[in-house]
Amino acid sequence: MRDYEKIRSAIIRGGTSKGVFILENELPSDPKMRDRVILSIYGGTDKRQIDGLGGADALTSKLAIVSVSSRPDADIDYTFGQVGIGTGKIDYNSNCGNILSGVGPFAIDEGLVPLKEPYTIVRIYNTNTDCIIEAKIPVDSGKSLSTGDYMIDGVPGEGAKISLNFLDAYGSKTGKLFPTGKRKELLITEAGEFEVSIIDVAAPVVFITAEQVGLKGTESPSDLSKDTLRKLENIRANAAKKLNFVSNINNATIVTPSSPKIIIVSKAQTYSNLHGNKINKNLIHLTARAMSMQEMHKTFPVTGGLCTATASKLKGTVVYDCCENSTTDEVNIGHPSGTMDFLISLNDDGERVLLKKTVVARTARRLMEGYAYVPKELFWDEANITKK
Repeated sequence: MRDYEKIRSAIIRGGTSKGVFILENELPSDPKMRDRVILSIYGGTDKRQIDGLGGADALTSKLAIVSVSSRPDADIDYTFGQVGIGTGKIDYNSNCGNILSGVGPFAIDEGLVPLKEPYTIVRIYNTNTDCIIEAKIPVDSGKSLSTGDYMIDGVPGEGAKISLNFLDAYGSKTGKLFPTGKRKELLITEAGEFEVSIIDVAAPVVFITAEQVGLKGTESPSDLSKDTLRKLENIRANAAKKLNFVSNINNATIVTPSSPKIIIVSKAQTYSNLHGNKINKNLIHLTARAMSMQEMHKTFPVTGGLCTATASKLKGTVVYDCCENSTTDEVNIGHPSGTMDFLISLNDDGERVLLKKTVVARTARRLMEGYAYVPKELFWDEANITKK
């Protein structure tokens, strides 16, 4: 008799991230049991994730749970999980737009949605943020295309272009574009007083200028000292408390490690990316560095990027003050691995903001499909009586 259960799954690179994609009906319905199974798939509490499919990196320890949606305005339900590395926790408090880019192709190739060539529009309901995203997926011969001529910085080679249009993206987690009612405010923390903007578009983000935390804004992940990392996390934790995500800032790193995000912004600058290539300030509108799970993101998050690009068009925010060009729909952000383009269209009369377009393009590729093997005892409840 075998001592394991098999969970059908696929490993997919979505944008600059990678994760395990699992159909919801493959997992136990009980949340505690489900999370035990998922943690086992990723390698448990081992920081190397050597006994699982996790990549021991925040960008490769991600999860997508997918099912056919019962909503009339969506085809697919998608739940994102950030699987902690060595923590034994899964954070479901935010969306991941990079992993999102793999959901449409996964749904198409699993036969969950009807096909239309050459493009299939998949309406995806993200359960984490109560948001609908329209994914435009290239299709040929009944399958999603992964090959093409579109390139994104942070991923080698080219791929098929996947367009993601976030509908009604504001207030994704808090219900408000400006959750605190202010476009710019003074955040008083144990690390000092900082002028920040807290904005919620696709994801809640606390924005701060590089100068305020002693940075130039062109740093790479390895350039941040432990003191700087602690200061940034303290600022993020105070913002989490201000948003009522936690009642005690000391719990933010454990309870909600990925939301709100914290993003450091500065004016457009010329710098060398992680691969040694020169990023010319004339080709970007601002420079930004995002934190991901208490470390600097090696590229840039899609949801945080949409929030950054939108904020660059909102007068009175710290991001608007850094942006070199706030008049065109295109916003080009310089990040550690290169640049990232967004199309943002909005009306802002100072009192009311109307978002008309929030679009970003990514690529995705299925890397593996098969079964993850999970110890059988994890499918039993705490009384060791009832099985899946």
